[in-house]
Amino acid sequence: MPMDIALLHAVVEVAKAGGFREAARVTGSNASRLSDAVRRAEQQLGIRLFHRTTRTVVLTEAGKALIERLLPAMNEVNAALDALNRYRHTPGGVLRLNVPVSASRLVLPALVPEFLRRFPDIQLEIIAESNVQDVFRDGCDAGIRYDERLEQDMVAIPIGPRIQRYAAAASPDYLNEYGRPSHPRDLIPHRCLRGRYASGIMPGWEFEHEGETLSVQVSGPLVVSVGGAVDLAVEAAIAGTGIIYLFEEWLRPAITSGKLEPILQPWWLSFSGPWLYYNDRRLIPAPLQAFIDFVREDNLRRARPSFA
Repeated sequence: MPMDIALLHAVVEVAKAGGFREAARVTGSNASRLSDAVRRAEQQLGIRLFHRTTRTVVLTEAGKALIERLLPAMNEVNAALDALNRYRHTPGGVLRLNVPVSASRLVLPALVPEFLRRFPDIQLEIIAESNVQDVFRDGCDAGIRYDERLEQDMVAIPIGPRIQRYAAAASPDYLNEYGRPSHPRDLIPHRCLRGRYASGIMPGWEFEHEGETLSVQVSGPLVVSVGGAVDLAVEAAIAGTGIIYLFEEWLRPAITSGKLEPILQPWWLSFSGPWLYYNDRRLIPAPLQAFIDFVREDNLRRARPSFA
């Protein structure tokens, strides 16, 4: 039975995403176009593939049977098209990365411009979010995380600086009015600007000095979601609202300019840098392989000793 392959792609994307809106968001299409494509596919096949309600889109038994056979075939089609990259001077295609907001701000700016200059036929799409759960959410090819705990068949390679720190700081006006803490416990009566993860957890501030680690439960007038709303906390700290404890590099411009004054520097917590995660069992698309090789090259450059 002749069938437009674009209609089959629409069926697969809706099935994978579990709905038209989500599939539209992942593919960059729109829900009405995908809905029309699925309807036309069902008409040509003469059978319903999805049960639709106002809230859910679920595969029928016939739809499940089709997807079980169709998905591997579509993967082979994508692999065949991707193999053509070997005959190009530079690889092309779309590369989607799922990253925390902090990585989009502190890690990727040092890599992305040169990567895109070297590979002009690659379209890089960055999904930056606070609730970093599934690396492959939204159809992403790989992701960046700050933890090297690996799931089965996952590979992680270092990306960006290998050691990072949290920095505590406040505006000079705030510190002149409320005093300068000399020990993390001195933070307890202060006005602190805190972050809350998407999970609802609002962790204490952790410090370390000469082998001693300390977690302080602080309080204050402002709580922001970790990720997208952190810039608000930084601006509030600059304006004298309270003390902030955040990635050192995030605060570095304000500290360098004198808008923020660092405090408790001997106690700043160091932690390992982020990792690029991908699934080694999946076919690695050419754009992702190019990015992996580029990151490894950057790691080698960072590892070389520098001479004055």
